Amino acid sequence: MLKPIIIGALLLFAILQISPARADDDVKPTQHEFIIKNFRTESGVVLPEAHIVYGTYGHLNAAGDNAVLLPSHYMADMNGYGWLVGPGKALDPNKLYLVTSEMFGNGRSSSPSNTPEPLHGPRFPVTTIRDNVEAVHQLLTEELHVKHLKAVIGFSMGAQQAFQWAVSYPDYMDRIVATSGAAKTYGHGIVRLEGQIAALTADPAFADGDYKAEPKKGIEAFSMVWTGWLFSQEWWRKELWREGAPKDITFEKTVENFRTNFIPGADANNLILQMRAWEKHDVGATPGFHGDVEAALRSIKVPVLYMPSATDLYFPVEDARYEAAFIRHCTLLPIPSLWGHPAGAGASPADGKFLNQHVAAFMAGKARASRSLRRT
Repeated sequence: MLKPIIIGALLLFAILQISPARADDDVKPTQHEFIIKNFRTESGVVLPEAHIVYGTYGHLNAAGDNAVLLPSHYMADMNGYGWLVGPGKALDPNKLYLVTSEMFGNGRSSSPSNTPEPLHGPRFPVTTIRDNVEAVHQLLTEELHVKHLKAVIGFSMGAQQAFQWAVSYPDYMDRIVATSGAAKTYGHGIVRLEGQIAALTADPAFADGDYKAEPKKGIEAFSMVWTGWLFSQEWWRKELWREGAPKDITFEKTVENFRTNFIPGADANNLILQMRAWEKHDVGATPGFHGDVEAALRSIKVPVLYMPSATDLYFPVEDARYEAAFIRHCTLLPIPSLWGHPAGAGASPADGKFLNQHVAAFMAGKARASRSLRRT
């Protein structure tokens, strides 16, 4: 039987118990922490100490031209890119210097749960995608002395960051890759996220964020709402949750696992903070673009490999097509998968193979556009 897939994010923990997989290499990043004193967020609130946890693989070469940034996705840690990293995969740490940054709000970098008063819990400021990019830019330039990146590669909220990097620092990298993510969160995505927040906060135990114990029922309700959007409808109809699962798996067990083990140990305020960052994401809101997302996309100078999942309900492929039309050097390559949003993190062996093949080709300057939406 295949091992459970390892995507890296705690968000996908329940998926990992039932999804098909491939054996992951034993390559793991080395953990570090960077502290920024008096970090001013976009909201104007200043964090006396902004902590960024990050991981590194490999070493920066003498020329300083082999660094790749892998920004984390929702509630993920530095291990979130194992599907792409390792000998024989698209990113070989024997050749590249890989930096995996962890977003504010994941419970390890500065978060509502680990920041002291007066910014503890619900009083922690909303941190945007741009806040995360600015903090990691300081990390790269001041601590790691990376003057230029070979690429920024991101899945989901990591893809949001990749687009923001290309707009905020258009000359700092050679290329970006965005899988299952977009340059802006549009209205339908905001409505979905608001539904998840409403489900979580409806639990009286949430107590406006000043809870004494985690609001268990609220988190379970949040988990079920999120699960309904995670995979494609056909994934459920074909019962692909059976792949790689124990023989005695049932639909009822699968659903209960999502309900109770979606993000084990997660803090409710942390969950909400990262959802707020997701909601507010818009490269058009970058200073100088006055809310014009199309102008921001036109400003991107570097080649972009844009890989939406053909069945993603979070970031629909139609949004990717809309955005790609404004990017000068864009290869739009939908992932032909029934695995919905997680396809962008190699949710099935076929997804992993497709991603590694095309990311490797793009890194080597060999990518080409495809309009195929064939599903597998």
